[in-house]
Amino acid sequence: MVRTSDTELLVVDGREVAISNPGKVLFPRPRHTKLDLVRYYMAIAAGALRGAGGRPNMLVRYPDGIDGEHFYQKRAPASRPKWIEVVTLRFPSGRQAQEVVPRDAAALAWLANLGCLELHPHPVRAEDLERPDELRVDLDPVPGTTWKQIQQVASVARGVLEDFDLVGWPKTSGGRGMHIYVRLERRWGFEPLRRGALALAREVEKRAPKLATSKWWKEERHGVFVDYNQNAKDRTVASAYSVRPTPDARVSAPVTWDEVPHCEPADFTLTSMPARFAKLGDLHAGIDENPGSLSPLLELFERQGMGDAPWPPHYGRQPTEPPRVQPSRRKKPLVEIGRARRQADALAGLERWKARHPQAAMHLQAADVLVDVMRGRYSTWTRIRVNLEHVPPDLRPPQEALDPNEKILSSS
Repeated sequence: MVRTSDTELLVVDGREVAISNPGKVLFPRPRHTKLDLVRYYMAIAAGALRGAGGRPNMLVRYPDGIDGEHFYQKRAPASRPKWIEVVTLRFPSGRQAQEVVPRDAAALAWLANLGCLELHPHPVRAEDLERPDELRVDLDPVPGTTWKQIQQVASVARGVLEDFDLVGWPKTSGGRGMHIYVRLERRWGFEPLRRGALALAREVEKRAPKLATSKWWKEERHGVFVDYNQNAKDRTVASAYSVRPTPDARVSAPVTWDEVPHCEPADFTLTSMPARFAKLGDLHAGIDENPGSLSPLLELFERQGMGDAPWPPHYGRQPTEPPRVQPSRRKKPLVEIGRARRQADALAGLERWKARHPQAAMHLQAADVLVDVMRGRYSTWTRIRVNLEHVPPDLRPPQEALDPNEKILSSS
C-alpha cells in the first residue's frame, strides 16, 4: 500500500487500484470515509460478487457523500483500467451502452473509488444478456406500513414460492423494505420473467389481502407493494451487501428465513457487516446450486386470467397492457339515465332503463349505479348515472334521452 497526500494505492488481487481522496467523508454521522467503503467491499467481496459479479452493473455514484448530489450512470467511464470488463447492453428505449461487469475484489474497490455506494446489477449474466436467471421479489412498504408487516408478507411470499417449487433467498433492502431473490434456469426472456413476477405478486395479495397489494397505481395501494415491475428489462435493484445512502450506512443484508421474523434493518451496517460475514460467511452461498423453473408461475398467470398490468412510464406501450391512466383520472364509460326533483322518480327511470336493456343490466355491479344528490339554487335534485365498465363493449347502450328529464332543474 502506497499513500500520497491525496491518493492511496492499493494492491488487490494482484492489481493496483488508486484511491483518490481516501479520507473524504461519505457518511457524516459515523464519519465513514471513501477508504472505509473500499475496505468494506474488500472484506465482503465474495458475497458482493455472488450478488453482482459477472453481471452488468449500473453505477449509482455519490461523489460527495450521502449529503451531496448523486447520479445514475449507465455508461462505463471512458477513463478506466484495461482490466475493467464491460459489456454492451441494449435498452427498451433502443439505446445501448457499455456497462461495468465486476469480476473480482479489485473491480469492487475501483467502483467504490468512484463513489458507488451500492451495486446495481441487472438480473442477467454478461454472457447471456437476454435470458435472466434471477427473479426479484421487491417488498416495498407504502407510507405508514410497519416493519412487522414487511416481515409477515415476506413469510407469505416464501410460502408462495415453495408451493411453486422455487427457493427464495431473503435480504433486507437496507432501506424500509425487503428483497427475496430466486435463482432461475436461463430459459426465459424478460417478458415471461415479469409475467411470472406479476403472478407471484397477485398470489401474495390473494393470500394476504389486508397486508399486501399488487396494484401499480399508488392511490390504490395499501400495506406492502409487491413490485413486479422490478423484473422488467433495464430495472436494477441494490444487490446483497450493497451499502445504502442512510445516515447510519446500512447495508442490504442477506438473512436466513429463521432471522426474517426477528431481524431489524439497523442491525446491518458498514461497521457491523464485516464481522458478521467473517463469522457466518455468505448466507446466499447456495443460491446458484438449484436454479428453478419459471413455468409454474407462468401457468399460474394463465389460471389467474387477469391479463397484464401497467408497465413503468418509459416503456413502450405493450399489446396486452391496460390503459396507463390513474384510476382517478380514467374516463369511465358513463351514461346518464335521468334527473328528477324526487329521488324515487329518478330511480323509477333507472328501472325503466334496465327493462329496456336487460343484457346490460345483468352485468352491473352495485357500485356501477351512481346516485348523485345535486344542490340547486334553492333545493336538491337527483341525478342517476350508470358506469358501463363491467358491461361487455358490444352490449353497452348508447346515451339516450333522459328519463325522467326535469329540465328546469338543470339550470337551478
